[in-house]
Amino acid sequence: MSLHLFFIIAAAFFSHSGESDLLHAYSPGDIVIGGLFPFHIQTDRNTTHGPSTCSVFDLASFLQSQVMIYAIREINQRSPRVLPNITLGYDIYDTCGDVGLAIRATLQLLKGHSDPQSCLVPTNFQSALPDSNTKAVIGERHSEVSIAVARVVALSSVTQISYASTSELLSRKLKFPTFLRTISSDEYQTKAITELVEKFNWKSVAIVGSYDEYGKYGSEKLLDYLRKMKDVCIEFIEILPGYFSHNDHQASMKQDELVRKINESSAEATILFTHESNVEIIMRAVIRHKLNRTWIASDSWSTSTKIATLPNIESVGQVFGFISKRNEVPGFKDYVLSKFSNTTNAILQHYLQQYPLCSRQFGKNQGTRCSLTNIKCLDLKCLASYIDQDQSYNIYLAVQVIAEGLRHLLKCDSNHCERSLNFTALELLLEIKKVNFTVSTTRIDFDSRGEPSLGYDIVFWDMTKASIETIGEYWPRGKIEVSGDLVKQMSSVQVTAFNCSKTCKPGQELKRRGKTCCNNCVPCADRDFSPGNGEKCKHCTRRMYSSPLKDRCVDKKDKYLEWSDPFIIILSCLSVFGIVAVIVFLVLFTLNHSTPIVKAVGGYLCFLELLSLLVCFCLTFTFGGKPSRASCKLGLPLFGIFSSLCFSCILANLLQILVGFNFDARIGLWIKKLNKPAVIVVIISGIQVALCVPWLLFYPPSPAEEILTDSILKQCTKGRQVFFLAMIGYSAFLALICFLFAYKGKQLPDLYKNASLISTSMMLFLIIWLLFIPIYISMFGEHKRAIESSAILIFSYSILGCHLAPKCYIMVFRKELNNERAITEYIRKHYERKDIPVVKS
Repeated sequence: MSLHLFFIIAAAFFSHSGESDLLHAYSPGDIVIGGLFPFHIQTDRNTTHGPSTCSVFDLASFLQSQVMIYAIREINQRSPRVLPNITLGYDIYDTCGDVGLAIRATLQLLKGHSDPQSCLVPTNFQSALPDSNTKAVIGERHSEVSIAVARVVALSSVTQISYASTSELLSRKLKFPTFLRTISSDEYQTKAITELVEKFNWKSVAIVGSYDEYGKYGSEKLLDYLRKMKDVCIEFIEILPGYFSHNDHQASMKQDELVRKINESSAEATILFTHESNVEIIMRAVIRHKLNRTWIASDSWSTSTKIATLPNIESVGQVFGFISKRNEVPGFKDYVLSKFSNTTNAILQHYLQQYPLCSRQFGKNQGTRCSLTNIKCLDLKCLASYIDQDQSYNIYLAVQVIAEGLRHLLKCDSNHCERSLNFTALELLLEIKKVNFTVSTTRIDFDSRGEPSLGYDIVFWDMTKASIETIGEYWPRGKIEVSGDLVKQMSSVQVTAFNCSKTCKPGQELKRRGKTCCNNCVPCADRDFSPGNGEKCKHCTRRMYSSPLKDRCVDKKDKYLEWSDPFIIILSCLSVFGIVAVIVFLVLFTLNHSTPIVKAVGGYLCFLELLSLLVCFCLTFTFGGKPSRASCKLGLPLFGIFSSLCFSCILANLLQILVGFNFDARIGLWIKKLNKPAVIVVIISGIQVALCVPWLLFYPPSPAEEILTDSILKQCTKGRQVFFLAMIGYSAFLALICFLFAYKGKQLPDLYKNASLISTSMMLFLIIWLLFIPIYISMFGEHKRAIESSAILIFSYSILGCHLAPKCYIMVFRKELNNERAITEYIRKHYERKDIPVVKS
């Protein structure tokens, strides 16, 4: 109901508004095709009510309207006929690029004749307007106007085919079900611009749009696509008023603000996604302020002759642009040069009234483009040079599409059409949506959203030749293609004209400085890396470290006491020597097991002592190489057990000596009770076993690793620390007891010096372990395990050297001392020197 009310009010308004008649061309036919073109690009419409007039005649639109007339004329005259016995007519209106005037023209088209009152909705209104004589409409150019037109023609299901409206909004079929176009949507154009930015390795861009259907949606889409590119920074986005060029005061303020932003920005390219009229104002300001930048032109102005011929336009810098796939309308240039083949129409007559035909000479000065400004007559050669190859070709395609749809709908062959002309606009619309054919070299069909499968040409303004050259292309279903040399040239720029880095050496990353999108190369921090090209520094994992150049992460090497280490080689040699020495001692003690010297060392206890030393020497090998579960378990716990066994044998031996030479009856009695070597060995070593077995079973030492800066230190944990300290403490306690007993026995007559040598070895053990503890605690690294091995070796060698080696020396080199007579004589002399009588039994 509201839509019908709108048409009633609109029709009444337009019939009484007093606005000047629109420029209009009509040619009758069996089927009429409507046309909407902005022949004038300005109106004097303002905030107050009143008639509006159009001004500034647009040469491009004039030529484009003639393309539509030419294409219809060609179809009517083509042999064989596309539509036999059927003549196409046209009904073309000037919209002045104004939404209100465009709606008025559309209503005129839909009613079929000039009386606006006949467009009024009947009282018994239906869901749509009555079927119109106009079955299809070509136009309008601007998206904002096309949107308004599309809402109107949809009520009569009339097909609308635009040749230049690219707004993505028009792809929404629920809102605009009858809208089609022969130009790609801004969705594809914005994708193409984004891919060009990526292709040319531009890292920073600025976007200038306008608050209208074309600029608003295009800028928003650009923003969405560019934000998804992680390497591209958007310096700023500026949205101009929709009527930027119509408001002098506002335009002046916006110009100053925009020029200031562009001047202060470090953007490598500025994208101007707005109408030609806005761009003209911007470029004039840019020329005036002598700014030199790189510009990306949207299809609305990328081939604009008006902007390309501005004075000093070459000073603005490089201009890259996108335009719908360009092609020449077959035969149209000759048609113009032949004075339009003596055809006439109201629009052509209107133009010729202002510029009658004349014979000006064009082309004498090669490289200088002709200009139609301030001339009094029309040079056809000059006029023909203004024929564009994008929107004009799209209009030609639109006419061919309508003709092809009619051919299928009316079931025509080269001789006749089977179906009568009694069809609805909806039927034609459905048939046009299904077309799939080739015009010249262009394949044309529509997808479900009414989008054609057409691509874009990428153009470059060659300022030196004053020409616009095609440098590449983009297909919606493919990829962007640009000259390889140009891509190489653009991509090789590493520092912009604003001294901003675009890429960095390996080991550096791009970091923002003062300006929004200006980067510097900053070295990566320790343990960070960047492969180059300005990629952000990333942290290496804990098991890796950055290479010296910081361009990659390197696996950390395992660090442990390797067998090739000089320290471990020396320790291993000492261990082997100790093992050999122990075996030799075992042989000697075995051969002399019944001699007094073996009995003096403890008899069978010396064999237990030698076996424990043999194990201790062997345990030193568990501290070399990569720590394993077995080597960690065996090392210190077994040393604690077998060192305690060694101490218990020594302590039992010392008790034997004390009992043998103690003459105090009171003290001697309890000492003799203690003189049970086997019991002493079992009890003393058993205590250590009781400490170490739970340690091994429940909290054993195990392999561990510590992550260092450039390596992974492999070592053994101590398990539960309390067990380790208890083991060391107990061993030190036994060493101290042995030392005290040995020191006490130094005054006794001992030919083989058991007590004095044992006290020396125990003192050495205590000193070594007292030194070992602070060194062990303060030391760090793989040689920490070598200190443990060294301590065990020193202990083993001290016992072997101070306690057992002298006995072997007597067995081999002083055999005369290894008998009871020598021992008895030594004891007698010892007591005589102290004036103590010797009691012989």
